[in-house]
Amino acid sequence: MRWLARFIYFKILGWKITGNTTFSKDTIKKSVIIAVPHTSWHDFFIGILLRKIVNVKTNFVAKKELFKWPFGWYFRAVGGAPLDRTSGQNKVEAIARLFDDKDEFRLTLAPEGTRKKVEHWKTGFYYIAKAANVPIIMFTLDFKNKQNHISEPFYPTDDVDADFNFMRSFYKGVIGKRPEYS
Repeated sequence: MRWLARFIYFKILGWKITGNTTFSKDTIKKSVIIAVPHTSWHDFFIGILLRKIVNVKTNFVAKKELFKWPFGWYFRAVGGAPLDRTSGQNKVEAIARLFDDKDEFRLTLAPEGTRKKVEHWKTGFYYIAKAANVPIIMFTLDFKNKQNHISEPFYPTDDVDADFNFMRSFYKGVIGKRPEYS
């Protein structure tokens, strides 16, 4: 199926991959991967194609409502885990513990937390990476240039503002599927 993913991604859709094209999969078995900008449901299938092409296993969490019939089986099969988003839970700690139980776990998240335009990213992904002591790998969903640019692993420091400035600068000029939400 990898050949089919490559055919769709490169030939039909005309996309390209730049940067850390292997997601450092041979040296980094655990990481938080952030995908920006998340503006459309199309981002999901671009991510699915990308991970098949680079042959890297990734996981994601999504609202539990997505895991009901008829699509729940599919989301689980491609590495998804349902997330109960009711209030009063420490989701960061719960998700960070997922890393302890697995030899290989790469959690992909959209820092915006929605497909709409936001002024500020949610910070959970950052604190999950810190709590799990894993790097953050950034990749773009650049529909304007039809490319996924992938960063080298970035280990969060204790300077939250500097870290977020660094990460946001990686995405400067990137335009999502819905430009008005980028």
